[in-house]
Amino acid sequence: MTGKIPQTDPRASYLALRGDIDRAVGRVLESGRYILGEEVAGFEREFAAYIGQRHGIGVASGTDALVLGLKALDLPPDSYVATVSHTAVATVAAIELAGLKPLLLDIERDTMTLDPKALTRALEKPPGKISAVIPVHLYGQAADLGAIRPVAARHGLKLIEDCAQCHGASLGDKRLGGFGDLSCFSFYPTKNLGAFGDGGAVLTGDPGLAARLRALREYGWRERYVSERPGMNSRLDELQAAVLRVKLADLDAGNARRASIADHYDQGLKDSGLVLPARRKAATHVFHQYVVRTAKRDALRAALDRQGIGTGIHYPLPVHLQDAYRGRITLDPAGLGESENASREVLSLPMYPELGEESVARVIAAIRKSL
Repeated sequence: MTGKIPQTDPRASYLALRGDIDRAVGRVLESGRYILGEEVAGFEREFAAYIGQRHGIGVASGTDALVLGLKALDLPPDSYVATVSHTAVATVAAIELAGLKPLLLDIERDTMTLDPKALTRALEKPPGKISAVIPVHLYGQAADLGAIRPVAARHGLKLIEDCAQCHGASLGDKRLGGFGDLSCFSFYPTKNLGAFGDGGAVLTGDPGLAARLRALREYGWRERYVSERPGMNSRLDELQAAVLRVKLADLDAGNARRASIADHYDQGLKDSGLVLPARRKAATHVFHQYVVRTAKRDALRAALDRQGIGTGIHYPLPVHLQDAYRGRITLDPAGLGESENASREVLSLPMYPELGEESVARVIAAIRKSL
């Protein structure tokens, strides 16, 4: 063993781009403008253009992006927002923070994203007014927007894309984040496009929504110190925006490397007995995580740890089974069997662009030895 291979390594991206990042940070420090200056404005323009949206609004985190996005839509108070339970808890927490009620639906077995049939089923016998749906593009893979969008349109639901894990992914000839009424991104350090701390953004094609979002992220100000509506303090800072501008230019190359690593895993593990990641047809998967499934997950994880291979579990408990939510959240009337099965079987292998070929081969060999 030649040292532990981490499951993810955000420090490696800094080392790979250190010169450019240090210069960008230096410009911010020298400018004396640290809140909502040129770096934030520049990143908002560049990231929106990259995704193919008209407006970008930088905020303090991915969670805040969802909260502010929901608030900007002016949804009926106490109405339901449909989403999944197999997700980071932030998706569900944001719905409640926005004064709305989560409706947690089951997932497709192969992609582990929102099952359109579950959404249709819930709308046939709704628990109350359902005003919006949040499909989560999980692990770098698109949710089935081809099926979800027409259902949402038919029932008058607002569509909010949770893009926290899919920077640069696409469906057809369009990047994810360009399909909904608005889309919400996280720039947590381990994301495909990660800052050096928390950060997020909301993208939209609607200028009215964009104006509301800009007000809401800064106390609802119409002008400085004059609040037109209740808002909050959630601003992407200049230092993080400067880092993100540098890293945005490297995003496509990083995603291509992730895809190459995924191809190596596919080839090396194709007859291992593991369930390997599915790829949605006509979509580009950017492998925020490379997630395998096995009923022997915990034993495999322990064996890999002994061999110096770091792994992760995304996610060990679906939201509806966590103490903060168990028994009080409205659930898919058909149950959440696929979500619960996934939580018992999923295992995330090492995945980051700087992971070398020898390390990938070592991970494959360790898995095959352990099964």
